[in-house]
Amino acid sequence: MQSFLLEFANLLLRWLHVIAAIAWIGESIYFVMLDNGLKKPKAAEDRDKGVFGEMWAVHGGGFYHNQKYATAPAKLPDDLHWSFWKSYTTWLSGFALFVLLYMANPSFYLVNPSSSWEWAANLSGAEANILALAFLFGGWVVYNELCKRISPNMERDGLLSLAVAVLMVVVAYLSVQLFSGRAAFLLTGAVMATAMSANVFFWIIPGQRRMVAAMKAGETPNPLDGKRGKQRSVHNTYFTLPVVLLMISNHYSFAYNHDYAWVIMSLFIFAGALIRQFFVLMHSGKIQPAYPAAGTALIAVALWVAMPADPGAPAAGDGEGTSMAEVTTIIEERCVQCHAQSPSHASFSSAPAGVAYDSEDQIRRQMSQIKQVVESGYMPLGNMTNMTDEEREAIAAWRE
Repeated sequence: MQSFLLEFANLLLRWLHVIAAIAWIGESIYFVMLDNGLKKPKAAEDRDKGVFGEMWAVHGGGFYHNQKYATAPAKLPDDLHWSFWKSYTTWLSGFALFVLLYMANPSFYLVNPSSSWEWAANLSGAEANILALAFLFGGWVVYNELCKRISPNMERDGLLSLAVAVLMVVVAYLSVQLFSGRAAFLLTGAVMATAMSANVFFWIIPGQRRMVAAMKAGETPNPLDGKRGKQRSVHNTYFTLPVVLLMISNHYSFAYNHDYAWVIMSLFIFAGALIRQFFVLMHSGKIQPAYPAAGTALIAVALWVAMPADPGAPAAGDGEGTSMAEVTTIIEERCVQCHAQSPSHASFSSAPAGVAYDSEDQIRRQMSQIKQVVESGYMPLGNMTNMTDEEREAIAAWRE
């Protein structure tokens, strides 16, 4: 019953997280489109009252006229719309999911027993939890310091962008050394998502509140507040597509179980940023297909890096290889405690990710994935069923 209730809570939290993320990212993408699509106002009266740009749009059978002021408008309404709760809800629900799914069972989901760093491979569950939290919030601290030190007045944003790109490669590399594959991808995405939400909480909203307070007091707002908010909003825009990909990556073991998982991760991060750049420029009326072409090329490189060897090809010295009967025996002893329609392991009320090995046909259909996760040491999780090296070698030599 406890495992069922945890899974049900997982379902509700995931639902909330996805809804909040759709609302937040959707609003963010809309405002980037709006900001980049503004045209100089045609009416003299609009220009005279400080309107910087405008956009006419039609949607849902109605017409909309959006206007942006370069300076303080003559009057601000009391019901001014603020955009922040979607961001906070996304982060809070995502962190709750991380606690429920990963930190509740760190020995299974966080510890990387295959790490080339011996101390990381031997972490206890509690130590892995502490390290994960330090990694998550430390990533934000480093990113924030880069922003403050490299481009404090937003005059060197190009150099800052390069520094943030290098930071993300470092984060990707460290994550796969410190944590299990699936957790590494998730935590890298979580570092970016934490930076996005923290940008809203610590910089964008406080700056906007200071600007509004100055306007209502009849004072001139500090232009740095607007520039800084714009800078962090731009960063959030380029983080969106990579974060979405990293958050759904736990369904695809070919990426996070690879020896070069950090390279695959980095390629996807840059591909997402390049593709997002195409749409940002498109909203300004600039069509530059080189950006999506470059993003697609990076995805193709990721495909090449991640592509496994033919699981049916004979390996040197394999002889006849491992038979289906031998593989089935190993799986029945080491895997079906969890991967069955009715798992016997107390942590699962159903087969994880819907992967069950109740029959030879089910096992055979999952041949490539089984070989990959067993050879890499990712499965069984935390090696809780004590699979031996000889059994892993037998799985590696399995071919039909």
